[in-house]
This record gives sequence, C-alpha cells and structure tokens, in this order.
Amino acid sequence: MKTPLVFTLVLGWSLAWLAAREPARNIEDLMNLERKVSDVAIKAMPATVALVSDKLGSSGSGVIVSEDGLILTAAHVIQGAKEISVVFPNGRETQGKVLGANYSKDIAMVQILEKGPWPHMEQGISKSLEAGDWVVAMGHAAGYDAARTPPIRFGRVMSKGPGNFLTTDCKLIGGDSGGPLYDLQGRVVGINSSIGVSLQNNNHAGIDGFKTDWERLLGGESWGELQMNPLMNQERPVLGIETAETRGRGVGVAGVRQGGPAAKAGIKRYDVITSIDGTEIRDRSDLEENLIKRLAGDKVKVGLIRDDVTLELEVVLVTLESLMKK
Repeated sequence: MKTPLVFTLVLGWSLAWLAAREPARNIEDLMNLERKVSDVAIKAMPATVALVSDKLGSSGSGVIVSEDGLILTAAHVIQGAKEISVVFPNGRETQGKVLGANYSKDIAMVQILEKGPWPHMEQGISKSLEAGDWVVAMGHAAGYDAARTPPIRFGRVMSKGPGNFLTTDCKLIGGDSGGPLYDLQGRVVGINSSIGVSLQNNNHAGIDGFKTDWERLLGGESWGELQMNPLMNQERPVLGIETAETRGRGVGVAGVRQGGPAAKAGIKRYDVITSIDGTEIRDRSDLEENLIKRLAGDKVKVGLIRDDVTLELEVVLVTLESLMKK
C-alpha cells in the first residue's frame, strides 16, 4: 500500500538563505513557501517516473513533459539501453523507447510506447535562474520503492555553469539521476545530473539544453561525451582565439580563428581583452571562468585595447565543436 504524501518544511536557515528573489523574512513568508513547494510536489508526483533496465541492472528517474508520454532524463541513465521500463509512483509500469542523447550535456529522451494521455509537467527556462532562487528536486532516490512516493528535496540554486549546467543544494543520492528540478511555479527547469563532492552542491542539466537539441534528440540521434573537466567539453562556448599572457592586466590575443566568432566581430591579433560584459578580465583564468558559464549563441560585449585605443565589440559565442569544423 502506498504511503500518503507528507510534506513539511522545517526552516532554520541563516540570513544568507534569505537572498532569494522569493522572500523568506518571516513566518508568513515561510508558510507561503511551504504552500508553493507542497503544490509543486502534489502536481508533479504523477509525472515523476522511475526508469529501470533489468538488462543493464540500472535505475534512474525521469519526468514526463507531454500528453503523449515524452520523458526527459539524464543521458547516463539510459546509456546502453534501447528500451526501458517506466514505473509510476503508484506502481503502474509500462515500456519506453530510448530516443536521442547528448552526453556532453547529460540529457536524453524516452518515449512511452503505450498510448496516453499521460500526466505531464510544463517546461520552464533555466537561463533566467539566479543564485538563491528556490527550487524543488524530485526523483526515485535509491531506485523505485513501492512503499513510498519519490522524496522531495527543497533548496536553492547555488551557481550557474559550466555551460548548460547549474548547481543546487538540493540533496541527491543514487537513483535521483534524470529526475526533474522544478521552479516554484512547477515548471521543469532542469534534470538531475550528478552528485557533487559535497551534498550541498549537486549538478543539474538546464532545461534550455533540451530545447536547443530538441529535434536531434527526438530524432534518436546520440552524440557527445560526458566530461568531468568542463574545459574538455566539445559544447563549451568559445570566442575562437588563441591567448597569451600580458605584462599588465588583460588577456592578449595571440591568434584569431578564421571564420570564428572573434574574427567575425573584428577582434584582431595583438588586441588585449580587458572585460566581458563589463566584468574585468585580468588573466586567462578570469576569461575561462567567465565564458564557461555561458552558452553557445550568447552575445557578449568584449572590451579590449588596440594600439592604446579602448574598444567594445559584440561577439556571438559558438561551441568548440562547431569552431573546429570551420
């Protein structure tokens, strides 16, 4: 027999927790937060599924985002599988076909084979999230368990990047991978990707990455490689330049890739990059840290010095993979 959904917020955070855009300044605010999280959990529960492969001996989670049963999950959850069992919180089980996966973003799709309609959740936007925003993470922690519903984790966004990823302090454990991350309006804004070194800092693939790759994923294409080092990720955003150290602050441009974004914007060899969107760039490390948190297609204003003249040029970032094909 399924246990009923029981949800209670126990709040004892320091003032550092109160920086979120959704205020938590007094008991009334906290009660309002609790109501919102409870509403999200109740609405999302039927669409939060377990994905189980008896053949591979693996189990993860996913979320249904369409009436006809399209499931979003993490790429590493379905790796090596062609079909997978889809188990609902109430114990109902059906079969799903594995579609496409982008391993660089750790995102994948599964299609339920049985005709719907199926419970599903609306998609949100991950790019607009900010550090401190409240979020709700769900998933079949430790695998599907008939004795309970998927646990609910409530926390906040800790940081954005690298690339399409974001981190939260929603505590995750094995089996949560592929499960949904919701905003307080109940929209899917991310997919649980991996557990951080600290339980206070876990990784999620942003929903925007699905939207960018939607047709390829839906068409069953698989590509990319999941990298622990974000600088090795073929989908990381780049300017298309070779860099050199300078005697003063800034990053020297030692070379410009022909046909790349920097070249198209007018950046030249021997320029010195001093800022990105107004943020000071002191060295290569600053430049890498700034760019790694962005996405291909983002427009950035690059401040630079050329022959003692200060300039600002707009550059549209591209992926490392697309740059190397030029």
